[in-house]
Amino acid sequence: MYSLDIDFPTDAIAGGTNLLVVGPSMSGKRGLVLDVLADGYADDDGVVVVTTQNGPDEVHDGITDRLDVDSVSGLGVVDCTGQEGPASGDDRIRRVSSPRDLTGIGMESSDLIDMFTDRGYRPRTAFDSLSQLLMYADVKTVFRFLHIFTGRIGAADALGLYTLDSEAHDEQTAHTIRQLFDGMIQTKVDDDGRAFRVRGLPGADDGWTRF
Repeated sequence: MYSLDIDFPTDAIAGGTNLLVVGPSMSGKRGLVLDVLADGYADDDGVVVVTTQNGPDEVHDGITDRLDVDSVSGLGVVDCTGQEGPASGDDRIRRVSSPRDLTGIGMESSDLIDMFTDRGYRPRTAFDSLSQLLMYADVKTVFRFLHIFTGRIGAADALGLYTLDSEAHDEQTAHTIRQLFDGMIQTKVDDDGRAFRVRGLPGADDGWTRF
């Protein structure tokens, strides 16, 4: 089980769980995912992030800012942004040419998960965002890729979090993608601010929680 010390409507999540984090833009999806990742890092779970929009430095800063530390060692990043950068020589940072390269994303993320598992971590893994994949590939291709990816998370007894912009896709596409996941975190923003709720997890209160 993955314990959660943040304000979350369930005390723990079973290993091997894949959760879709879905909501409109600016509703706090990425921030909520970073909160869960940082919480896990503090518990020595380790973190692997597949990022299509923010580079490794931004991902690193998002975690360290929440932990109030200068650096973290148990963090691996698969950078799919296509941004050019100097070779780091760090085996925790992997670069894939673009979100179009699903084979490369799968290989590099699986290798990082294996590497962190071998080092004694049980990495919480995030994919931010699936909407970028759906810009480059049709829903059937993305579905097949995610079927393998989520299965890899399940086999590793890890925790997977995946963001999806609810405004960017039609209902049929969103429904197809949702079928792959064990549960869902929905986010929203209204006059009172941002909120989220959890659907499909055992013991979870599915009421809205402000964050």
